[in-house]
Amino acid sequence: VQLQASGGGLVRAGGSLRLSCAASGRAFSSYAMGWFRQEPGKEREFVATISPSGRPTLYVDSVKGRFTISRDNAKNTVYLQMSKLKPEDTAVYYCASSSGPGFLPTRKDEYSYWGQGTQVTVSS
Repeated sequence: VQLQASGGGLVRAGGSLRLSCAASGRAFSSYAMGWFRQEPGKEREFVATISPSGRPTLYVDSVKGRFTISRDNAKNTVYLQMSKLKPEDTAVYYCASSSGPGFLPTRKDEYSYWGQGTQVTVSS
């Protein structure tokens, strides 16, 4: 299973970015997908997850109303649309594919496969 994340970059506060994660080697539409992020020296934290069908979704409180997770099962791709970005959103963002039939997993140990990470930097 391979997950390839892309779309990170440098953006000013208030701006937007869309992250993409292309998956291969697995029945993509059978598993929940998630996005996590990690700042230097900190634990990797949950950001958002999406069920196999695309609904429902779940977000960490700090990104609700600003980030939107979506998926295109025909393209084996999950997205994270990030708007109204803040400097505290700066981190390496990772996509992940869940381990099993859990509906909306939020813990790292509920995910088996991880992408390589993409850097998001928000300047003030």
